[in-house]
Amino acid sequence: MTPPEPRVPTPAPPPPGRERTLSSPGDGGRRRSPFPAPAAGLLVPGCAGLVALGCLASVLATGPVQRHVALAFGGLVVLGELTRRTGAEVREAAPLGAAGALAYALLGDVRGQPAQHGVAQTVTVVLAASLLGSVPYVARGSGPVLDHLARRVLTVAFAAVCFQPLSGQGAFRDWSGPAYAPLLLALLALTTLCDAVLAAAPAHARTGWPFGPLLREELRGMVGITSAVCATGAVMALAVSVAGLWALPVFCVPLLLAQLSYRRYAAVRATYRQTIASLARATEIAGYTPTGHAHRVAGLGVAVGRELGLSGAELTVLEYAALMHDIGQLSLVDPVPAGATADLPVSEQRRIALLGGAVVRQTGVDAAVAVVVERQADPCREQPVAARIVRVVNAYEEKARDAGPGGVLTALEELRLATAGDYAPEVVEALARVLARSSLSEPSAG
Repeated sequence: MTPPEPRVPTPAPPPPGRERTLSSPGDGGRRRSPFPAPAAGLLVPGCAGLVALGCLASVLATGPVQRHVALAFGGLVVLGELTRRTGAEVREAAPLGAAGALAYALLGDVRGQPAQHGVAQTVTVVLAASLLGSVPYVARGSGPVLDHLARRVLTVAFAAVCFQPLSGQGAFRDWSGPAYAPLLLALLALTTLCDAVLAAAPAHARTGWPFGPLLREELRGMVGITSAVCATGAVMALAVSVAGLWALPVFCVPLLLAQLSYRRYAAVRATYRQTIASLARATEIAGYTPTGHAHRVAGLGVAVGRELGLSGAELTVLEYAALMHDIGQLSLVDPVPAGATADLPVSEQRRIALLGGAVVRQTGVDAAVAVVVERQADPCREQPVAARIVRVVNAYEEKARDAGPGGVLTALEELRLATAGDYAPEVVEALARVLARSSLSEPSAG
């Protein structure tokens, strides 16, 4: 069974005009870490709004052309939005709508007759159809976020600007020519890159996580569903140029069936993760660890992993290992007070870690998760990166929880003083950067 991608908590924005400060060596014991400006997260929606207003003004001034074509593709986008998937981990919510919008942007002919809709009408029709299809979801309070609509507008505008001025000219004059396919593939690749950048930029502005790893993760995730959307959109546009608008419903059916299959697959993935989360609660129910400790370690650990540039698969292993890092405590006759294993003798920590790894192997979870669990007590220079992160974040959560008010700074200073042999310094500093930006800096009392 393929494990799902990790669910990463999004740091909450700070109150206006306020900053958090965390101590850091080399700056007098204190370093000021401002949060990203809220306006930075509105850059992409703002650009999309300007593009949409300009296109709408152009269409109103000149009037729409080939209205039957606009209605057909607009209806396809509406249908795609009405059948959209919902959920926190959905990467492309409306693949049918995205494919229809891309096909309209790449439409050069309609049954042998040149298309005349232009870039402005393309963007206007796609935006209007996306908004219309989102009405039922907005009414229920689960409509698409602003970033989703902004990405749709800017991506379609990019594809239309690159393709439509060249349609009917040079290499794009004859779609059966030898140069047409390579140029179209290059255009689709650039469109995918544009969409990935538009997805990573707002996330970077909101969270402050490094842009490079965010972009790489978006590109990895787009290998599957986004490549299928691009291919379907391109073939749909070519089919309409030959067979007319009757080709559109032919391509709707396969995408709708694929979307139904994906929903079932997503349900299986959700069940898989719920099983891991339930196993992680065993130590809490038995009274070995405070309530919510494993989930706090997992959430903060994944944020630190992102800060260090881990990929999606590595983040999944890290999250599961963090959830189950204390499961070896079930072997103890007498529970450790408050489940604080960071202060136990090293030999006892290793025994608990090895027992925990053995338990994880029996659950059928990925063997890489068991390796992280059983190696979390090894010397930091011998540990894999995920085990280093689990060790640091677990120790931080325990120390900050027990230190009371001001426990964040106290816990970080203790970790920094112990980085010579117990904790990896690069992980401790990544943790400090995450805490400087996020609302995860105050662990709840267990």
